[in-house]
Amino acid sequence: MTETSTRTGSAARTARTETSASADAGDLARVTANFRQYLAGWGEEWHAEGDLDHYRSGLAQPQFNGVVRIRSLDAVGPAVAAARTDLAGVPWWWWVGPDSPEGTAAALVEHGAVALGTLPLMIRPLDGAAEPAGPSADPSADPTTDPTAGPRIEVVEEPGRLTELVRTYSASMGVAPGLAADVVRIEAGRADNADIVRLAAVLDGRVVGTTVVIAAHEVAGVFLVHVAETHRRRGIGGALTAAALRVGRERGMRSAALLASPAGEPLYRRYGFAAVSSYQLFTLPV
Repeated sequence: MTETSTRTGSAARTARTETSASADAGDLARVTANFRQYLAGWGEEWHAEGDLDHYRSGLAQPQFNGVVRIRSLDAVGPAVAAARTDLAGVPWWWWVGPDSPEGTAAALVEHGAVALGTLPLMIRPLDGAAEPAGPSADPSADPTTDPTAGPRIEVVEEPGRLTELVRTYSASMGVAPGLAADVVRIEAGRADNADIVRLAAVLDGRVVGTTVVIAAHEVAGVFLVHVAETHRRRGIGGALTAAALRVGRERGMRSAALLASPAGEPLYRRYGFAAVSSYQLFTLPV
């Protein structure tokens, strides 16, 4: 999701699956609905909701195929079998979050699933304190006239810029270059594009950072926060985060939410996010 990584830094992080008292059930229901919408939007071949919520892009990249929720553990065996069948031929992940029944992770392990790691689910309200100020946090700053401005944060609307956006986050995610055209096609054709704002950090005419905001279910879901390796530690991630929060406010959302990598979590805490729950990722070997 945001700088998604399945690597975790400690056993304590992996074990953190219980919801914090700082987020109520309504908050989490809205956030998980937002996340399910985002993930299912990759299901170009198909996506299905029911006893098993899952989606398939057909691309050979696990982030773009998977299971986002099982409704009941009563039929976990058939659900696992269905997922294996429906997602055969592509790599995929099973996401276990706060909208999954208690005991889902253990049940999946009993059916052969392998845990990949845990990502903290972080939420912040979109009222109250403003974001930290920074030299590259102003999307109106023009690096052509202000050498201290840093990258310009732009809304991605043109097809050519969308291609650059995809190339930038794909390189950071480890997506094979040969898949870029297909990822662009799916991005451009998403049924929920009216809910989506794509942001690019642009420096010297090149996209050097990305994020995607989906404003739905009263939540600004922040995804694909990536900075090109050659431009990290320059405040670009913070500028993109601040811009994403502004988008959420402009769209009238109540809160913002994201999944953080271990490296990204300290940044998001500085921007007012707090970890309230987590998502565990699993794979089911063939």
